[in-house]
Amino acid sequence: MSLGLTIAERLTRARGDLRMGVPVVLCGAGEAVLVAAVETLDAARLADLRGFGAPVLAITERRATTLKARAYDGDLARIVPPSDADLGWLRSVADPADDLRMPMKGPLQSLRDGQADLARAALGLAKSAHLLPAALMVPVENALALAGSHGLTLLALDEIAPALAALPPMEEVVSARVPLVAAAAGRVHVFRPDDGGEEHYAIEIGRPDRDQPVLARLHSACFTGDVLGSLKCDCGPQLRAALAQMGEAGAGVLLYLNQEGRGIGLANKMRAYSLQDQGFDTVEANHRLGFEDDERDFRIGAEILRKLGFRSVRLLTNNPKKLAMMEGCGLQVTERVPLRVGETVENRAYLATKAAKSGHLL
Repeated sequence: MSLGLTIAERLTRARGDLRMGVPVVLCGAGEAVLVAAVETLDAARLADLRGFGAPVLAITERRATTLKARAYDGDLARIVPPSDADLGWLRSVADPADDLRMPMKGPLQSLRDGQADLARAALGLAKSAHLLPAALMVPVENALALAGSHGLTLLALDEIAPALAALPPMEEVVSARVPLVAAAAGRVHVFRPDDGGEEHYAIEIGRPDRDQPVLARLHSACFTGDVLGSLKCDCGPQLRAALAQMGEAGAGVLLYLNQEGRGIGLANKMRAYSLQDQGFDTVEANHRLGFEDDERDFRIGAEILRKLGFRSVRLLTNNPKKLAMMEGCGLQVTERVPLRVGETVENRAYLATKAAKSGHLL
């Protein structure tokens, strides 16, 4: 028996460290770096990091484009901070909140030489921790000894990339009958990934036949829309309409996936809302933050459906990407069932952007 941590467990620990402002150590290909998330870094730790050497700031290509910085590494840029750059400067590069008030951040010097793999892994970690995708990196020697003496999490590059890309194994924890407004015969299944990440839920209406295509919806959690009744999106009305339609049909499965804000987390979603108040649309806001249009992983939904015994679906969605992902994961989509509800004066421009830029069929 071994008490050693798996790579999934160490990744989860590393995410927690970054969210608390604690650096982690990444190593690979004969080099190693101390990595800290700019969002949670404080002045004392910044001074400590500078004691190891000159830092480099990794940002995504999306954020680099906003800042007019060269992304020589393709999907990211490695920025050399000025020698007198303080925490305020680093955060102004990471966070677009004050871009319009203080548009000049540079000129920013981007590195051309050297490998970007560690920077890419650092940004992947920050994203998966639902932090702003901006990571401060400082080269270090004797990574193993450094991590051991300071109690820091150590991750090897050859383990990180496949682990971040893989879908963590997921098991059903429990299910129980829950009478719902949409249907008295409701059952909630709780699924938990083995990496300690967010749980996801399957709401089963009636007793769907596993040998027939099931009426299903992949619904991403939306605290503002589902719970607060926000008028900025159509999520709440879609959730209730999907459950009602399944209730009328007598059977169906709604997958409630904890991927808030298209996978960027609630805090970053609120940052995007703030940018929308400045005049940017939903896609532009995500890009200015350093994210892609959509950071969700719909493989989670496909895996849960398979765990429940389904092999084909009638998918309630306006998003053709969900159809492609289901098919790519081995689930047959026999029909796309439109779900056109919830348009308001407040979200009309948002829905238009989803149609024009994200391909939603509205």
